[in-house]
Amino acid sequence: MPKKIVGYDHHETYVKVIEENKGKHRENCLCWADCKWFHPEPERMAENCKIARILFTLCVVFNIVTPVWECPLYEKK
Repeated sequence: MPKKIVGYDHHETYVKVIEENKGKHRENCLCWADCKWFHPEPERMAENCKIARILFTLCVVFNIVTPVWECPLYEKK
């Protein structure tokens, strides 16, 4: 069965998402799973690992969301 696609405004940009995945990137992302190399606070983003910094830049430039499912740098805090 095809997935339902919905659209909504995300950071002032209209985007589309598979409805059942909307808002779930944090619960499906290794970075948000207590990785010691991830610091989501704006004042600490420069301390993030290289992968997180590059992915965040891509997300901002292209208005996308990229949860990380696999990562060679992950370490639990």
